[in-house]
Amino acid sequence: MKESLLTIWLDEALEQQLEAACAETGRSRSEIVREALRRQLPLLRFEHLRGQALPFGEAAGWLNDNDVFRDVS
Repeated sequence: MKESLLTIWLDEALEQQLEAACAETGRSRSEIVREALRRQLPLLRFEHLRGQALPFGEAAGWLNDNDVFRDVS
């Protein structure tokens, strides 16, 4: 698998939180950041897809989860 290097700037508070997480878990900064990306990227994709689908749901009268469950169940 090809790997690439990513350089990011962290503000002091975020860097302190990251260092604390490393100390608490024994994991490296890279491990923690990779795991954070693995979790965040699917959430961003979901939010994007939800935003695209939302107008269709609203047009069908689905304004909240209960509306969807009512019609799908």
